[in-house]
Amino acid sequence: MTPSAPKHVLLVDDEPAILQALVRMLRRGNSDGRWPQLRTEVFTDPAAALARAREQAFALAISDFRMPGLNGAQFLAGLRDCQPDCRRVILSAHADFEGLIDAINSARIALFLSKPWHEAELLSAVHEQLEAHRHQQEMELLAERQRLAQGELSPQEAERRRLERLEPGITQVRWSSDGAYVLDPVDVGAP
Repeated sequence: MTPSAPKHVLLVDDEPAILQALVRMLRRGNSDGRWPQLRTEVFTDPAAALARAREQAFALAISDFRMPGLNGAQFLAGLRDCQPDCRRVILSAHADFEGLIDAINSARIALFLSKPWHEAELLSAVHEQLEAHRHQQEMELLAERQRLAQGELSPQEAERRRLERLEPGITQVRWSSDGAYVLDPVDVGAP
């Protein structure tokens, strides 16, 4: 991801009004110049958000804890599996002690913030997480360039890693038992 490329942020909460408030807050942070342009995607269904995360790289995910289906810790643990570099935050009014421990241990969340939130605190937290993501990416790119220069990494592997950062799963190929490439079914809804 180039420094000028927009950062992708994933918001997950089963309450649409909360998602709308978070989007408005992130827009204010963007217009205040706190961070570069953001592309925000919102989901009320954590399973749908996880499916999207298999297609799109995100710099930051902010999730509620108590949601139907998957709770925030389960969702963020799944996100961590497919996008380990994505920063993960829980924003919730409710979390039990065991749930918080699960979020920390399995999802490796960076922060737990409570609802109702203080806008300045949340804007600061988002800024810090986006900066941490940017710094982490820069360090990984420098390390890859060094390994490439020293011959420890092939040009093909460096390119594969670059493509995976841009589009998670793009280099994953599934083959059938007869050696054919397996395509995902296409959803052909009515126009």
